[in-house]
Amino acid sequence: MPAVFRFKGWRFHFFSNEGDPREPIHVHVSRHGADAKLWLFPNVEVAYNRGFNAWDLKELIAVAESRRRDIKRAWDEYFA
Repeated sequence: MPAVFRFKGWRFHFFSNEGDPREPIHVHVSRHGADAKLWLFPNVEVAYNRGFNAWDLKELIAVAESRRRDIKRAWDEYFA
């Protein structure tokens, strides 16, 4: 489960096996038993949410939008 970065205790990561065929670029976020999956393109959208409140989700989306290039770079390097 490669971690891309951490922010306010949230762990932004993806899984080593992201499906076959591989799913489009996305990132998982976890903290204190809560987790979410965010699609990155064409827009950052919540694929699922288990335990984050609306305020957290809003901030998670904003962070993913601002770090989208970093996440994509990490994804491309890992799955190359």
